[in-house]
Amino acid sequence: MAIAIVLILIVIASVLFHLLAPWQATPAASNWGSIDTTLFITLIISGIFFIAITVFMAVAVMRYRHKEGARAAYQPESKKLELWLIIITSVGIAGMLAPGLVVYNDFIRVPKEAYELEVVAQQWQWAFRFPGQDAKLGKSDIRFIDSANPFGLDPKDPAGQDDVLVMNNEVRLPLDRPVKVLLRAKDVLHDFYVPQIRSKMDMVPGMVSYFWFTPTKTGKYEVLCAEYCGVGHYNMRGHMIVEEQGDFDQWLKGQPTFAQTLTTAAKPGRDSVLEKGRQLAEQLGCKACHSQDGSASLGPGWKGLYGRTEQLADGSSVQVDEAYLKESILDPKARLVQGYPPVMVAYTLKDDELGAVIALIKSLGAAAPSD
Repeated sequence: MAIAIVLILIVIASVLFHLLAPWQATPAASNWGSIDTTLFITLIISGIFFIAITVFMAVAVMRYRHKEGARAAYQPESKKLELWLIIITSVGIAGMLAPGLVVYNDFIRVPKEAYELEVVAQQWQWAFRFPGQDAKLGKSDIRFIDSANPFGLDPKDPAGQDDVLVMNNEVRLPLDRPVKVLLRAKDVLHDFYVPQIRSKMDMVPGMVSYFWFTPTKTGKYEVLCAEYCGVGHYNMRGHMIVEEQGDFDQWLKGQPTFAQTLTTAAKPGRDSVLEKGRQLAEQLGCKACHSQDGSASLGPGWKGLYGRTEQLADGSSVQVDEAYLKESILDPKARLVQGYPPVMVAYTLKDDELGAVIALIKSLGAAAPSD
């Protein structure tokens, strides 16, 4: 009897929790309120089955509890009962699947007037690309990826010269304009997820997946990776800012085009070395683990790092100079800094590439000399 009472209390508590608890979806900031409706239908159907099965268990426990001298009756099968169970479960499964199929069909049926946005993921950062004045994205291929071309755009494709590149974790979109999102991954499996936009899609290396949405509310929304992609997965975050069309156009004009990045990389001098260092940091995913603004991150931050004395995991200390930085890039596990996990992989870089990365670290400030 006690077990039956517990089962009934579980049903009552579950229903009350759903009705009274604040565990509700955040307000949608796009046209995909139908996704919330689909989730609600799934919740109702699964809830009905949960209540029915749990109540049946409670009734069975009370009605068929052990009695002295009673014997269980054996019934090998009941075709009528099996038929009803097949019908009821089939209706329930169809009720959960059908709305999702309808919504998914709309999710990937992109309007012709949609504005294109390419999202490129790599451990553990985001990058974005918009079409330029020709309203066309240029061709891309992994063969073209290098420090000056982290997106892998075809330099000979005229459609890609005016593509606008956003090499950081923050992107902006215009309000009330349909957007087709093209998704690429450069290394491992990722998943582009913006909860308020109700957008979520896997990013598979070697494939281009896509969906579309229309932002309906201005604001700043967090971009998350919803697929485990390595030790820095928790830190793979970004932001999507939805704003008025005029503000978006002004922001977009301030972003570099592919042609401009190639021109900058070709310029001689210190600025080109720093730019090459920045490009390498983006391409190799350094910024995902090493902050450049002094904030805490998965690895030692680069701001004020050069010349600083670091305590190592073996109890010794080392002054961060060019030799130590080169060693740490080529063989990260040789001398580990205390307090950081040994997760960095070894990179094979040319001397000029090593020099560019080190020049970037130096440009972010050096530690004050100790007395």
